[in-house]
Amino acid sequence: MDGVGIDAYTPESLVVPAVVIDIRKQTAKHPDYCLRDRDVHVWEQHQSQIPAGCVVLLYTGWQAKWSDPVTFLNLDDQGIPHFPRFSAEVTQFLLAERAIAGVGIDTHGVDGGLDTTFATNRQVLAQQGIVLECLTNLDQLPAIGTQLVIAPLPLQNGSGSPASVLAFVP
Repeated sequence: MDGVGIDAYTPESLVVPAVVIDIRKQTAKHPDYCLRDRDVHVWEQHQSQIPAGCVVLLYTGWQAKWSDPVTFLNLDDQGIPHFPRFSAEVTQFLLAERAIAGVGIDTHGVDGGLDTTFATNRQVLAQQGIVLECLTNLDQLPAIGTQLVIAPLPLQNGSGSPASVLAFVP
């Protein structure tokens, strides 16, 4: 992946506001659902414009599947996992038009099993942004107002790291 090692992230870059976009209704019908620009615009109509410098958390409902690896991975007969994700287009929009600090999701990847290019990872990491995966308790966070404190292991030149993510709510 493009970008710097996790050890190069400043402490300030790991304390960030977050918004939560709930797409459980869509993912209940379509496990490969991609967050799209229209979903963001609908969310913004009900909340407010996504503020610059925040992390966009995608609540898909996948956290409920964590205790069952077969359901969580959702592999088809060819071994391809099926789970919700950010689309490459919405990631580009969020980075360029909303100047977000990163993305997070309750599945095991922001790109989904059908995206073998890792487009969201590449776009976010190229801007030294944050990518959070396998998040839980997103159901306990409000749509706006959460502050995240992210504590990764500072692996030298690491492209990623396990991290503790604390969410402070208003």
